[in-house]
Amino acid sequence: MRGALLRIVTCGSVDDGKSTLIGRLLAETGSVPEDTLEAARWTRRTGSAVTAGDIDYSLLTDGLESEREQGITIDVAYRHLELSATLRAIVADAPGHEQFTRNMVVAASTADVGILLVDAARGVRTQTFRHLYVCAMMRVSTVVIAVNKMDAVDFDEAVFDSLSRRVRDAAASLGIAEVHTIPVSALRGDNVTQRSDVMTWYHGPTLLGALAAVPPARVALNAPPRLPVQMVLRSPDYRGYAGTLVSGSLRVGDEVSVGRSGVRARVASLTVAGSTATEASAGQAIAVALDREIDLARGDLLLPPEDAPAANDRFSCELVWLHERPLARGRSYLLVSGPLSVPATVTGVRDKVDVESGHLHSTRDLHINEIGHVEIATDAPVVLDSYSQVRDTGSFLLVDRVHFDTVAAGLVVHPMRRGVNVHEQHFEVDRAARQELSGHAGKVIWLTGLPGSGKSTIAARVEKALHLRGIHTYVLDGDNLRLGLNKDLGFTPEDRAENVRRVGEVSRLMMDAGLVVLVCLVSPVQEDRDAVRERFAPGEFCEVFVNTPLAVCQERDPKGLYRKAKLGVIPNLTGVGQDYEVPQNPELVADGAGDVDSAVEAVVRLAVS
Repeated sequence: MRGALLRIVTCGSVDDGKSTLIGRLLAETGSVPEDTLEAARWTRRTGSAVTAGDIDYSLLTDGLESEREQGITIDVAYRHLELSATLRAIVADAPGHEQFTRNMVVAASTADVGILLVDAARGVRTQTFRHLYVCAMMRVSTVVIAVNKMDAVDFDEAVFDSLSRRVRDAAASLGIAEVHTIPVSALRGDNVTQRSDVMTWYHGPTLLGALAAVPPARVALNAPPRLPVQMVLRSPDYRGYAGTLVSGSLRVGDEVSVGRSGVRARVASLTVAGSTATEASAGQAIAVALDREIDLARGDLLLPPEDAPAANDRFSCELVWLHERPLARGRSYLLVSGPLSVPATVTGVRDKVDVESGHLHSTRDLHINEIGHVEIATDAPVVLDSYSQVRDTGSFLLVDRVHFDTVAAGLVVHPMRRGVNVHEQHFEVDRAARQELSGHAGKVIWLTGLPGSGKSTIAARVEKALHLRGIHTYVLDGDNLRLGLNKDLGFTPEDRAENVRRVGEVSRLMMDAGLVVLVCLVSPVQEDRDAVRERFAPGEFCEVFVNTPLAVCQERDPKGLYRKAKLGVIPNLTGVGQDYEVPQNPELVADGAGDVDSAVEAVVRLAVS
């Protein structure tokens, strides 16, 4: 039983004393080398009140130089802790600052137990509730409430009772199964590893005792087997599939299926840590060889056929938004879950959580550190478990597709059945037949640029030139669409993203009908335009950047938009109140401030090429 492992996350508001508490735990259980302890006696961070010669326990977990300089925890510090002769732990010291909530989410995602600190002097704060909610969201089954700095309130039992009752009530409302409350002083050591000789009114266990009594979670071992394929191994006489078995166990002879396709095979051999084995269990890195060759690649999932969720492209999820730029409904992100990576769109935001009261509030967007319930659509069917069943294959990240920033962490609540019940219908009269009738292929010419850059002027003249050549065309103008199809949308970033998505889908349908479609749309965000492009085959979508200086656009001001923006009537006009992202690799750059005839001729050539 020596190898039993408990995963712990510590959380709470800034300066509640997490690093000091964990540092003392490490030191008093012999989990820190002597030279590290000695360094902590003489090294001091900015603003430290610890006397030289005494151990500054907070330094034992803060490994980044910038953390010591600022006196805060930024990254998640992981440390090994010896809880008892039969139990060891990995402790994740999560940052307390609100802007580092993303780090807290990462730390809690693998934890069996959470230590939530509350400053006895400052009381319960919003970040306390946020971290408690994240623990509940990430299915941390046991939470220990450490009411710290009891020395600052003269070890008052009434203060402890009041604070612990408030946090206990919040934990109960979130469905956390087991909650312990302990009064401690990390600075003095009261009730950390030794019982306090001052708080004689407290009769429960010390923090160390409470942690040692928590059995390591067996969820991963008891869950159905899941092997996300990270790599395909090939040699002349071997073909194997490598990855970490994230849950359950696999044995030679077990039948497995590919989540995406449902194709079945049997496990012919197993390799664990470079050696042949007959069985593998959760947490082990393995290679699997099957009894027959099947179509299997990185990102696929091997699982038992009798417990295989159907591949789906619609999911109900909980999301923690982690980026300064708000969530934009309708914008395409990259969904990453282990080795799986697939484009995905947030199609709806149902509500966001008030982390202090637990109430749900209707919303259409999420801002940094807000938690909400959303609906996500993936571009292709994928297999994702409910997070409550399997953590690893039920959790994911959303990544910005242009800058590759991680913008959100999420978990799957459940697949949505409509994603399975909707099927593409094919007809005998297809695109090829329509193109043969019209005598030319369909295409989308997407003109983007600042308001007043000349997009509509160029499109009108291009359409007339193409019409004279006998080419069937249609102009989708942004303003015209906002008078009908997109009348319900405003000009917030999320509404702009949805506007671009809808126009993209309409233009694709019209191109399928055999038309050359001229789209006139500001479409200021690169990733929104890129998401539209991906809906087309190569050569079907052509981006034209109408390059007109802002000063020229303001001078023209054909619709009076810049004048209204100057008066404050339009606060988020692109180019003035909202940024415009210049196309990175357009098929054509048209000079909107120069000779219009030249710009029209260039677009016509592009349309008929």
